[in-house]
Amino acid sequence: MFLRCKKRRKDGKEHRYWSVVENRRVAGGKTVQKHVLYLGEINDSQQEAWRKSIEVFCEDHEQTRQLFLFPSDRQSPVEGLPLAYEVMPGDTADKTTLKGFLKKIEEQYGKSKRTWVMDRGIPTEEVLEQMRTSDPPVQYLVGTPRGRLNKLEASFLGKSWKEVREGIEVKLLERDDELYVLTQSNARKGKERGMRLKRLRRLIKRLRAIQTLKTPLKRDSLLLKLGEAKKEATRKVWCLLEIEIPSAKEGLDARNFTFKLNLGNYRRSIRHDGRYLLRSNLTDQSPETLWRYYMQLSQVEEAFKNIKGDLSIRPVYHQKENRIEAHIFISFLAYCLHVTLRLQLQQAAPGLTPRSVLEKMASIQMLDVHLPTTDGRELRMSRYTQALPEHQMILEKLNLKLPKQPKPRIYAKT
Repeated sequence: MFLRCKKRRKDGKEHRYWSVVENRRVAGGKTVQKHVLYLGEINDSQQEAWRKSIEVFCEDHEQTRQLFLFPSDRQSPVEGLPLAYEVMPGDTADKTTLKGFLKKIEEQYGKSKRTWVMDRGIPTEEVLEQMRTSDPPVQYLVGTPRGRLNKLEASFLGKSWKEVREGIEVKLLERDDELYVLTQSNARKGKERGMRLKRLRRLIKRLRAIQTLKTPLKRDSLLLKLGEAKKEATRKVWCLLEIEIPSAKEGLDARNFTFKLNLGNYRRSIRHDGRYLLRSNLTDQSPETLWRYYMQLSQVEEAFKNIKGDLSIRPVYHQKENRIEAHIFISFLAYCLHVTLRLQLQQAAPGLTPRSVLEKMASIQMLDVHLPTTDGRELRMSRYTQALPEHQMILEKLNLKLPKQPKPRIYAKT
């Protein structure tokens, strides 16, 4: 097992992406490589730590042997060597990750009430049980997969909708000391239906293009083209159509396949449009409060998007801890300024976004003009480029003014 680096140029910069790769012998004496874990961009110290974690030296056999990272890889990599493996933090089979993380927080900040807000699919039943039985109990609000919504759908039929905000309605269901909140959003419903129709129309157009090909198709070639169409359309849209493919024994042109809309699957798909199910042990909170808590996830996602997009903050490979902390601090200050700009634009110019303002104002640059004098000294003038009308409009909306041009300075010859 070893680390593999792939380089990629993005936005004029070179990025290094690392993965953990394992060599395995197969029949015939050949060696194949298995992708074990994607690490992304890591610094030099992290690389060294990963190298130490995936390779150990076996004193009994006086040679280096591989150390497997996950329980699913519990196979001895070298014949005759004893089996060894290590469960890395964060592995789904490691049931102590949450407990250790909570302990660290309690040691640093003390015990207090905590509310965890998580997206669907992240916490398991074991994790939620640890939260409920911890001291003090950890409060949580979780978005659940749609499979649970199908199971509880009948229980919600007798409940009435309650409006928590314009266009947002909820139904409440208490079960096993937990509160389930079925939320329905009209805006989300329209968005999901629009996306589905767009992908469905694109899929139908592609299938008709395959049917009207000028050259005959073999059955295997047809299956490959349909597989590509399925991958592009996603499984949820693909199941909305019933496709009949001629069998290999018929000997017909493979372009003669047929397809039609599966009304049953289509009705089931649109029935849950705009709906999502929340699960929480905060049984004493109002639906409005729970919905507001869950909406914080979208704000967190937006923060990551702004950090990578508008602010273009990228990893810098520091070697000292104080430099890492300084990098994080500067990045946090940049994000705070970005949020402040967004709030000011919402009040003064709702049609503008922070990205558009930053792109417009980036054309104003500061430069130094150096002019030699006849007596051997140097005249330096710091000047910023003249603001255009579009810059003036933005400055007026934000109630800002550019500073006066700095006064020229004369420096003696060095």
